[in-house]
Amino acid sequence: MRAVILFSAGIAALLPVASPVGRAQDLRDEIETIVKDYLVTHPEEVGEIAKDYFVKHPEAVGQILAELLKRRATTSASSNGGAAATIKSAPDRSAAVASNAALLFNSEHQVTLGNPQGDTTLVEFFDYSCGFCKRALPDMLALIKDDPNLKIVLKEFPILGPGSVEAARVAIAVRMQDPDGQKYLGFHKELLGSPGPVTKERALAAARDQGFDMAALEQNVASGEVGITLNEDTKLASALGITGTPSYVIGKDVVLGAVGIAELRQHIDKARGHGMN
Repeated sequence: MRAVILFSAGIAALLPVASPVGRAQDLRDEIETIVKDYLVTHPEEVGEIAKDYFVKHPEAVGQILAELLKRRATTSASSNGGAAATIKSAPDRSAAVASNAALLFNSEHQVTLGNPQGDTTLVEFFDYSCGFCKRALPDMLALIKDDPNLKIVLKEFPILGPGSVEAARVAIAVRMQDPDGQKYLGFHKELLGSPGPVTKERALAAARDQGFDMAALEQNVASGEVGITLNEDTKLASALGITGTPSYVIGKDVVLGAVGIAELRQHIDKARGHGMN
C-alpha cells in the first residue's frame, strides 16, 4: 500500500499538466480522498515512512519549510486585495532590521561580494545543502553582473544537518583566506552549484579546486572565528524571524524563499527609492 500511496500522490501532482482541467480536478479529488483516508487509518505506518525519508534526505526538511514560508507570504499578499501581490515580504520586521543593521550589513565576520561601496545591500542567509538556495544561485550571480551599485552580503545559516554545518565551517575558513571575496566566489559557486547535500569533504575539495592553502585552511576551520561567525549569523536570523533558506534582507524588508530575480530587483528598487541600505 505504501507504494500505491506514493504513486498516487505523484500522479495527483502531475494531473494538471497531463489532463484537461475539469477531468484532472475530478481525478485529483478522488486520489486525494484515497490518500487522506489512508493517512487517517494508518498513522503509525505513515509516521515511519516520513521518518525514514527525512533520515535519508535531511535537506528536504529545510526545502519544505522554505516552500511553506513562501506560500504563507504569497497568501498574505493576496489577502490584502492584491495590492501587495507584486512584492512579497515577511511581516513588517523593519524595527528588527534597523536594530541589527550594523551586523547585518557591515559585520567583520561576513562575506561581501559585488560592490563593497554599493548604494544598496542585499543580505542572503543560505545553507549549502539547500535545494532552493542552489536554484537561487543564478539570481545572485546575475545581480552581481548586472547591478554595479549592489553590495551583496552572505550569511552562513546551516540548518540542514551536520554536513551543512561542516561545509559552513570550511566556507568561513575560505573567507578568512580571501578577504576581497574573489576566490571565495569561485568556491561558493562550485559548492552551492553541486547537487545534493554537502559534506566537509566536498567543501574541502571545492576549496582545493580554487587554489586555497589547505594546511592553513584546516587551521582556520578549527579557529574561534568560525564559532563567532556561526553564532552571530544564527542570532541575526533569530532576531529577524528567519527559519528557512534562502532568506534575504533588502532595505527594511525580510524576504523569505527563493522568490526569483524579478522580485529581488523589485525589493532592491524599493530600497533605493527610500535611500536604504
